[in-house]
Parts: sequence; C-alpha cells; structure tokens
Amino acid sequence: MQTKTIALNGQDFFVRTWGEPDLPPLLMLHGFPEYGGAWADLAPYLQDRFHCIAPDQRGYGQSWAPDGVKNYSTAALVSDMVALIDQFDAPVTVMGHDWGAAVAYGLAMFQPHLVSRLIIANGVHPVPFQREMAAGGAQSAASQYIHTLRRDDAAEIFSANDYKNLERFFRHHVGTDWIDAATLARYKTEWARPGRLNGMLNWYRASPLRVAAPGEPLTDLPDLPLDKLHVPQPHLLIWGDDDKALLPESTNGLEDFAPDLTRVTIPGADHWLCHQQPQAVADAIRNWHP
Repeated sequence: MQTKTIALNGQDFFVRTWGEPDLPPLLMLHGFPEYGGAWADLAPYLQDRFHCIAPDQRGYGQSWAPDGVKNYSTAALVSDMVALIDQFDAPVTVMGHDWGAAVAYGLAMFQPHLVSRLIIANGVHPVPFQREMAAGGAQSAASQYIHTLRRDDAAEIFSANDYKNLERFFRHHVGTDWIDAATLARYKTEWARPGRLNGMLNWYRASPLRVAAPGEPLTDLPDLPLDKLHVPQPHLLIWGDDDKALLPESTNGLEDFAPDLTRVTIPGADHWLCHQQPQAVADAIRNWHP
C-alpha cells in the first residue's frame, strides 16, 4: 500500500493506493463510519488486476473536513471525486459501499464520461431506497437510526465514553461484529481527528432523503428527476444478504435505472461483506470485469 496527500479543488485529500499505477484504475469509495483504510481487506485481492485508489472522503480521516452541513451535499461530494479521477486515466471503474455508493451512483449518473463500470457493495440507488424508506415498512423501521445520526448533538452522543455508542453502532447495529482490538484502535484514531466525526455525520444531515415512521407512510415526497438518475454503464451489485441496515427490497426495481445490471449475492455476509468475505467479493468483481 502507498499513501499520499493530493490537492483536489484546492483542498487536501489523503489517498491510499494498492497495485501498480499502470493497471486499470479502480476508485474505491468507503461509507460511514469508515475511511479509506477500510479497503485494506479487499484491495490486496485485487491489486494484481487494478490500481486501487481509496481516498478518505470529505469529512473523514486525514482529508479536508469543512464545517457546515451545506458543504456535504451530494454535488459537493461528487465534485471531490471528479477532481480525483481527473488525476488518473478516465474513465475509471468506480466501486462504492454504504455512503460511498451514493457518491459512486452520483458519478455514474451525472458524470458518465468519467465512469466505465460501476460496482456497488451493499449500497443503494436513491430512487428505490427513498421509496422503501418512505413506505413505512421494514426499511423504514430499519432506517430509524438515521434520525439519531442527524441530531445536532450526535457528535457528542457518539464520541462519549471513548466512542462507546459509535463502536456499538459499528459493531452490532448493521451487521455481525468483525472488528478486532487493533482494527478498532485504528478506527478510533480516525474518528478522533478534529472535526471529523461531525463531518462524517454531516453526510446524513445534508441528505434530502426522508425516513417514514413505521406504519406511517410519507405521501408528500417531492418528485425526483427520474430521467437524470439512470446508470448507463455496466453495473455490478454485490449484496451481503444478512444486512440489517439496507434490506433487499431497497434494491427492487434497480433494473429500471440500470439496464445493464448484474446481481451477485454472497450468502452469510452482511453490511460488512468487504471485511467478512473479501475473497468472495473480489471473485465477483473478477468474474464480471473484463
């Protein structure tokens, strides 16, 4: 693994890479509450095939973490990665997990000339996800934690007692505990960097997606620009079927937006599939990617 700091749109971003620079680029986008180092379990299985590029995204780790919710809009997050792709040979294959999927989908939909192929691992397209979160059913119930993460005092809640509540969320709320003591210590180091936890939480606060109360469907959702939310590239969706946060129905109808879609399910994995079964995830990518 190599590391470097890169200036993107005038701000510093920390980037990890695996594999030789002359290999096809694979941009790997982490989610919450992770950082670019989260790909260290998967990237070694792919570094002979790809130049794996894993930034700490805005608000995370050693990258720029501006104050203010407005600085964490999808457009702002996507613009960071547009600037990063511009430093490599576009188009690139983009992979996203969890919140990284939101940026990956944004790149594929709004900057399609920069993305050759799209890989999502337990992440969701905004249209089917909003539909299910608004329906008042199982996905609405599973997403109630978002209200807590959006609270003004969420950083205080989740950092108290040496990040006890964030550790509990990470290890037990959305999947099976896979973290050993040394890995947890590395995560706590990243969470503790000044302003980072609030920056991470601002991703939730800035999102326009709404969550219904269980049994109380939302009926006043604004219309989404459906014609602009299509994925023209070949798209691979890798799914750990025991995910507690993102339920399978949150991907129903994805084919309507991604006509060249391949689905691969990894039994026995959950939201943290890239840590739990990196070989299986890598095999799915190798079998699909030419």
